[in-house]
Amino acid sequence: MDVVKVLHMNADNREFSYANNSILQKTVILKARKILEDTIKDYGSNGFPECFKVADLGCSSGPNALLFVTNMVDNVHALCQQENLKAPDEFQVFLNDLPSNDFNAVFRMIPPFYSKLENERGGENSVNCFICGVPGSFYTRLFPSNSLHFVHSSYSVHWLSQVPENLLDNNKGNIYMAKESPPSVFEAYFNQFKTDFTTFLRKRSKEIISNGRLVLALLGRSIADPTSKDCCYLFGLLAKSLEDLSAEGLVNEEDINSFNLPVYNPCIDELKAIIESEGTFSLDKLETIEVNWDMRDENEKIKSEKSSGKIMAKTVRAVLEPLLGTHFGYTCMDKLFERYAIHVTEHLSQEETNYFNIVISLTRKCK
Repeated sequence: MDVVKVLHMNADNREFSYANNSILQKTVILKARKILEDTIKDYGSNGFPECFKVADLGCSSGPNALLFVTNMVDNVHALCQQENLKAPDEFQVFLNDLPSNDFNAVFRMIPPFYSKLENERGGENSVNCFICGVPGSFYTRLFPSNSLHFVHSSYSVHWLSQVPENLLDNNKGNIYMAKESPPSVFEAYFNQFKTDFTTFLRKRSKEIISNGRLVLALLGRSIADPTSKDCCYLFGLLAKSLEDLSAEGLVNEEDINSFNLPVYNPCIDELKAIIESEGTFSLDKLETIEVNWDMRDENEKIKSEKSSGKIMAKTVRAVLEPLLGTHFGYTCMDKLFERYAIHVTEHLSQEETNYFNIVISLTRKCK
């Protein structure tokens, strides 16, 4: 699997698009606002540059793509008013994702975004914000040396640059780490994440100025055990759904055995160890955010005719359908996620399960 070519969220504005099924990701961004606000406040304590240069890595598409930009601009101006600081004259914002991302949808949102900024902050508080797209993998260099003041990434760094090697004969019947997986599978996944996250930090260390900031939010797990329900349940139920289709002759067993997801849910200690080992960033803040698989409140559940499983199936489908469809064929996707919705509903009727998210704030050490 060529992850760079295949990995992208479902495009457009259809029923199963990411634009219409990314409430989870929005929830995490909103819940992480405090750590973003604190990081901006700490960075800006000595003032902001005339042109504040920021990047959002893994911006994807849909309404979330500009949510960070809104939060960042609001936080900077609020801080400057509170502390009587001079606000940046200009904001230069780079939105990055893989080339297969629906950048056209993102670009269509920019003119209305500019208009909203002008309406909300006209006159003396007018904001000069310049946004551009930067296609490419964040496991490579994306920007000139010492060119960025602030980098943000939400729900992206848990994606690996490639499927870990040597899984084909060792993880049969699974599509990710599972309780049944041998130790070599857990080791392969961790080693790939360690390599990728180290690479990510090293690339950013070249691009971010001394004392620049890096804020990351990613899916993780709450304990060291890699078979933790924080990560295994989500994809284990999807593997179970694929097995259902195999039993019905809709999917080949060999295709299941040859498919593994390029994702990793690290625990806190793993993240800390890699950051310390890489050495160019200091860890300032670390917080965890838990979000229920069914993100609706009780009133919404009562009013809605949709089961928890159906809602979650749409969320997962918006993210994983391009990967699954490329490997198994798109004709079985409706059936696959129908089965997935059933399995999730059954699971949630017996046990409440959460997405475990880790948010970290880093400072680029002096060079």
